Amino acid sequence: MALKIARRASIPPFIAMDMLRAANERAARGENVLHLEVGQPGTGAPGPVLDAAKAVLETDTLGYTEAVGLPALRRRLAGHYRDCYGVDVDPGRVAVTTGSSGAFVVAFLCAFEAGDRVALASPGYPAYRNILKALDVEPVNVAVGPDTNFQPTPEVLDRVGGRLDGLIIASPSNPTGTMVHRDQLEALVQYCAAGGIRLISDEIYHGITYGMRAETALAFTDDAIVVNSFSKYYSMTGWRLGWCVVPENLLRPVECLAQNLYIAPPALSQHAAITVFDCRAELDANVARYARNRALLLEELPKAGFDKLASAEGAFYLYADIAHMTNDSQDFCQRMLAETGVATTPGTDFDPGRGNHFIRFSFSGATEDMADAARRLKRWRR
Repeated sequence: MALKIARRASIPPFIAMDMLRAANERAARGENVLHLEVGQPGTGAPGPVLDAAKAVLETDTLGYTEAVGLPALRRRLAGHYRDCYGVDVDPGRVAVTTGSSGAFVVAFLCAFEAGDRVALASPGYPAYRNILKALDVEPVNVAVGPDTNFQPTPEVLDRVGGRLDGLIIASPSNPTGTMVHRDQLEALVQYCAAGGIRLISDEIYHGITYGMRAETALAFTDDAIVVNSFSKYYSMTGWRLGWCVVPENLLRPVECLAQNLYIAPPALSQHAAITVFDCRAELDANVARYARNRALLLEELPKAGFDKLASAEGAFYLYADIAHMTNDSQDFCQRMLAETGVATTPGTDFDPGRGNHFIRFSFSGATEDMADAARRLKRWRR
């Protein structure tokens, strides 16, 4: 008799990671690959972070830290909100987590019961809805498009129908790179407060914006759960470190969940991360490279037929409507990889309903790789 597999384990794959595997398999065969599929910086952690890690390895036993993180790192994170946003945050409200993924898990467990309904923009980061499904929380996909800059608005949410227990927003967003501007963010905060809706603000791409600054939900409310990460702006992806800022009454539940789910975030990563806040010149140079890559692709991709692009105000993605090319974005991306060596991600990862005619380009790599990818795609689409 076969043993059962829990229903909550039957969630869709993260297709971007499947595309990474396919690209790596191609590279292992000795074939050239240009990685425009995965959303991670093309550079590693800044030098001072590596130096701090080496020093800690020589002097510290690296045992467990507190479940919500090193006090010194939590104080530094609170200082980050003061310095960057002019917002006072009590370090006691900051919980360091095992990546932003760990923050989402504990946040969702604290904020929502099984059967609750949580709205999220579609297209959007697939792990939101897949984690919610695994927790028996109902993700409510809110279809958004160019008319609202691919972001939810109170008017769009009013058309959803039924009770909402939560709302997840991301600014800048993955996959579109669009942002919720200050007045729009304030309106969403007020909408959630009036409707008893728990707001979760994904701010992991803060610091990577073009021509404007991202605003934190903490500027308008202490009731939101704000999630951030060291993986994007701070170039510490593999160090698996993130954080969340939570209302005071959720900190103890977050701490208890963290104690039981993963005991503590990685100690080495925490010690090293304290130093990263002093590396802004190097990190901003990375953002300047992303800006060059963005400008290059915005100029060259339309020449290959990719001329319907989201505004990409932040992050390092271009989300392209390819309905005039195909109605099967997954097959399209597979053919693109096989025939050009350019790896991208199909929109079905981000939008189960309409993603079959969208793809995402990540421009976080080297500028020469972006130029090469554009040349290959122009030849391919002739």
